[in-house]
Amino acid sequence: MVRVHNFMVSSDGFGAGEGQSLETPFGHADPGVLFRWAFSTASWPNRTEPGGSRGLEDYLVRDFHRNIGAEIMGRNKFSPLRGPWADEEWKGWWGDEPPFHTPVFVMTHHERPSYSLSDTTFHFVDGSPSSVLEMALKAADGKDVRLGGGADTIRQFLDAGLVDTLHVAVGPDELGAGSRLWDSPDDLLDRYHRDVVPGSYGVVHHLFWRD
Repeated sequence: MVRVHNFMVSSDGFGAGEGQSLETPFGHADPGVLFRWAFSTASWPNRTEPGGSRGLEDYLVRDFHRNIGAEIMGRNKFSPLRGPWADEEWKGWWGDEPPFHTPVFVMTHHERPSYSLSDTTFHFVDGSPSSVLEMALKAADGKDVRLGGGADTIRQFLDAGLVDTLHVAVGPDELGAGSRLWDSPDDLLDRYHRDVVPGSYGVVHHLFWRD
């Protein structure tokens, strides 16, 4: 199964803003705003103080890792660098302990050697969504594959009919430009069933699945 989990978009459908850089992974979007519903849950992995909310949103945060055997991400989720890899010292935004804990397949037209940080191994692959998914499913060894983003990558897999379930958290704020997932969540209703659940901070959770 291919799953999209806890993917955040603005009210106008953008998963990230313009102007991505090393200092601003989400461009002009504020991740503190996009992710604030998740940050406030009891199970948020970077929580340093006791407390936090329970209920559906806490479950969604915990479900992020359930039965995941591999992740696929686009190059822009891994790095703001474009074109050939001039500096292979860049290892991503997550430090020495990335939060994935599985093989990660980074889709890029510029391959580079794989490497491991803690229990996460990054592979840099050039291929179609279906061919990359085949590699990820093999690495997942019977578990599910999480499609981590960004929006352009998720859209490619949606258009190829390769996504089984999606959870998209739609925030109340507009970005106006950036990497767009959709014009409207209704765009997917020709292919998916959907439940819509209100959340905290004005977020609306859209849960999609297909038969």
